[in-house]
Amino acid sequence: MKKNKIFLTILATLGLVLSCNDDSLELTNPNELLPDSFFENPIQVQSAVNAIYSNLQTQGLYSRHMFFMMDNMAHENGGNPQLEADKRQYLDFSFTPSHGAIGAYWESCYRGINKANYVIGNEETINAILPSVMTNEDKQRALGEAKFLRGLFYFFIVTRFGDAPLITTLPPEDGVGFSKNTEAEIYAQIVKDLKEAIPVLDTKANTENGRATKGAAQALLGKVYLFLEQYEDAMAQFNDLSGYALEDDYFDNFKEETEFGVESIFEIQYDDDLGFGAQWNSDRSGEGPNEATFRGQEYGFNDWFNVFPTDDLLEEYEAGDIRFEQSFYVNGDKFGKDSALTVDHFPSNGGGNAGWAKYNNYYKDDNEDQTSGINFKYLRYADVLLMMAECESMRPGGDQDVAVGYINEVRERAMVDPLPMGLSQAEVFEALIHERKVELAGEQCRFNDIIRWGIASTELAGTGFQEGKHERLPIPQAEIDANINISSADQNPGY
Repeated sequence: MKKNKIFLTILATLGLVLSCNDDSLELTNPNELLPDSFFENPIQVQSAVNAIYSNLQTQGLYSRHMFFMMDNMAHENGGNPQLEADKRQYLDFSFTPSHGAIGAYWESCYRGINKANYVIGNEETINAILPSVMTNEDKQRALGEAKFLRGLFYFFIVTRFGDAPLITTLPPEDGVGFSKNTEAEIYAQIVKDLKEAIPVLDTKANTENGRATKGAAQALLGKVYLFLEQYEDAMAQFNDLSGYALEDDYFDNFKEETEFGVESIFEIQYDDDLGFGAQWNSDRSGEGPNEATFRGQEYGFNDWFNVFPTDDLLEEYEAGDIRFEQSFYVNGDKFGKDSALTVDHFPSNGGGNAGWAKYNNYYKDDNEDQTSGINFKYLRYADVLLMMAECESMRPGGDQDVAVGYINEVRERAMVDPLPMGLSQAEVFEALIHERKVELAGEQCRFNDIIRWGIASTELAGTGFQEGKHERLPIPQAEIDANINISSADQNPGY
């Protein structure tokens, strides 16, 4: 079992949530909790907060569909013949509003938001708990976690759908849905939530592994500001980060044994020792034991091997870049227990010339299974350094040499030559496009990058991507059918 790791799974049938030290915490279904009978002690407060985290582990998000969605749309992946149709549709952008996994993504986020709203909406009740029962610091930290997570879920929503319902209260009992708010209104709420979370969250060193920290909220707020092109505000958040550094070994970011290392800012947690009985039926609710991800089996070249890294991605790496060998397997590489096996799989029958090493278990196992316990790094310090480089380069009066310095910190670990000083802003931008592509490959970052940079139609030429349409996903048809305040006229353009 991974030590000091919070257990986020909701065991709905037993009414329990287990913490990292295996203490049992009573928890009724969070959608059925009543304010007058809950939030009476720290155990109840923390179990309700834990329930929010569990929605990151649904199939609609990190357990399965999200990595296909983001990596395939970015064309970091190609598909082998056995790749299922709903995942292949991300490659050619043929998905429709009835796409089931897009619906699961939407609902996973909004159920997480609903759980966060339940905690935040009971702030007065939580604060009424006697200080002798729950300290004020612990109360505020729990509320800060809920606000961080609500901000994160809304960031997932706004970057993929644009305008969408902005819900900060519990749904009305009559079931009437919410109308759409503007993208700007959603971003304003994200910023508000994160600003309120930062002062009440603690540092990584003083926080249980896996929980939101002050640094995680700062880094996410900086990322949000970057997406809004508010470079000075973003840089202020990044400059205030402390206690983080690059791992000496790049691959330590993607192994189970080295999770929560010095580079890690926020991780999506998994631990297959804690149970995965709900793995196949928890696509959006977050209920039941769901402490494993399908990522290893789905991407594993010696197992299901549904996708492979594209030649376009492989060819982006410079000669001698150690990130290539630590991100991919090619013929002749050793893998498996005691490195006793030799790769001889390529080219694959789908045309792939390599397989993924990042986030796969072949560094220690001969085969993958459906229950990988490797965490996903949502925010890590290398990403922050590259975002700092972008902010410095793009802000008015920015120093391009300072920006290059941030990029070179990342390149130094990769053992590639440093970029020269004296580059123009355009040259720094081209260097950033390259560096983010190779540093963050397979980490669900590139599609958002090429969308916000306005280069997706060029980068994805010939794939089926349509400018003015596929920057956004369609609002799920199930939402339009069920919500009287959203109609077909509210659908995103082109769908």
